[in-house]
Amino acid sequence: MTGDGAALDRMMAALDAPMVVVTAAARGERAGCMVGFHSQSSIEPRRCALWISKANHTYRVALLATHLAVHALTADDHDLAELFGGRTGDEVDKFARTPWIPGPGGVPLLDRCPHRAVVRRVALLDEGGDHVCITGEPVAASSRGPFTPLRLHDVDDIAPGHPVG
Repeated sequence: MTGDGAALDRMMAALDAPMVVVTAAARGERAGCMVGFHSQSSIEPRRCALWISKANHTYRVALLATHLAVHALTADDHDLAELFGGRTGDEVDKFARTPWIPGPGGVPLLDRCPHRAVVRRVALLDEGGDHVCITGEPVAASSRGPFTPLRLHDVDDIAPGHPVG
């Protein structure tokens, strides 16, 4: 077995991850970004892991936030994916462009996304890569039943709002 990065990239692309928007708030600042690296990471106690790019404005806000919201994007949410994935909060107030309400810990909850969870941050892992892993304990969640998620292949037309990595 070799360290073939291209092979790993092909395997991950074939898995076609569902896309989410992660939002955070701290010290009067709001942030949000599209995230493809996320997973439930424990059954008992329930935990969610979110990997946030260090190049992202959301990373800087999430470092100080007590709560994060994970919004599952549906197949009808390409415009939200473009806003939160194709724009950077360093230049654009994304929350002025879409309705939201404050949730636990002041975290923004996007009105358009009924499939969401709010997590209280319990751990942060920075192992030296270009993303950090934030683990959270769910404190609130809602879903209106089955939905078709927006997937990685659905957003490959969106240029990232900041350099990748």
